[in-house]
Amino acid sequence: MTVEPSLMPGAEPLSHSAGSSTGVLVLHGFTGNPSSVRPVAEAMVAAGFDVEMPRLPGHGTSIEDMMTTSWQDWFSAALSAFDSLAARCDRVAVAGLSMGGLLTLAVGGERSASGLVCVNPVARMRSPEETAMVDELIADGMTVLPGIGSDIADPAVTELSYAGTPLEPLRSMFLEGVRPRCENWGQLSAPLLLFTSENDHVVDPADSTHLASTYGGSVEHVWLEKSFHVATQDFDRELICERSVAFVAGLT
Repeated sequence: MTVEPSLMPGAEPLSHSAGSSTGVLVLHGFTGNPSSVRPVAEAMVAAGFDVEMPRLPGHGTSIEDMMTTSWQDWFSAALSAFDSLAARCDRVAVAGLSMGGLLTLAVGGERSASGLVCVNPVARMRSPEETAMVDELIADGMTVLPGIGSDIADPAVTELSYAGTPLEPLRSMFLEGVRPRCENWGQLSAPLLLFTSENDHVVDPADSTHLASTYGGSVEHVWLEKSFHVATQDFDRELICERSVAFVAGLT
C-alpha cells in the first residue's frame, strides 16, 4: 500500500467553479507550493472567475518527494488543469510565478490561452559554465543545495517552501523546460502581462527583459520597485492582483 506524503499546512491546491465564461490557471514556482500564489488565485475568485491552482507534483510535501519528479510531471499537471478550465470556460488565462511563469509560457505554447501573466519568470537558459557546474555536482553525488525560497522584502512574510534545492529536478527544469523554448518566445501571440522585480535574488531580471524583447504578442511590462522574487507575497502583491484581475477582465 502506497502512503501519500503529508501536505504542508497552507500548501493546499484550489479549484473554484463559478460558472464564469473566463477561467484562470494559477501556477506556483520551483520548491514552492500554492501558498505563494494564493493571493492571485483568491483575487481571481473574488472577481468571479473560475480558477484552478494545482499543487505541482513533488511540491508542498517534502524535498524527498520532489526528488522523484521532473519538468514533464509539472508540465503535465499544468496542462491538465488548463484543460479542466477549458472544458467549462470560453476563455482561459494563465498566470504564474518564477518556474510557474515558465510553465505559463509553456502552456501558452501548447494550448489556446487568451492571455498570460508572468511574475519574475524563468525565461533564459543558464550559461554553459553554470550548467556544467550542476552536472559536476550531480556526478559527485550531490543531491541538494541550499534553498532559494522566501526571497521577500517584507519582513512580516515568510514563504512556505523547501529548505533545499534538489539538483536533478533543477537540471530537468532547465534542460527540458527552458532550453527547448527560450529562443522561441516569438512564436507566442497571446497578450502578456509581465511583472519584474528590480531586485530579484533568485531569477535575474534579464530573464524578463529577454522575454519582453523577443515575445511575439503584445507585452505590458510592469517593473516592481518594492518586492523581491516572491512578489506575489511581497509589498507589491496588491498591485499584482489588481493589475492581473483587470488584465484578465479585459481579455476577449
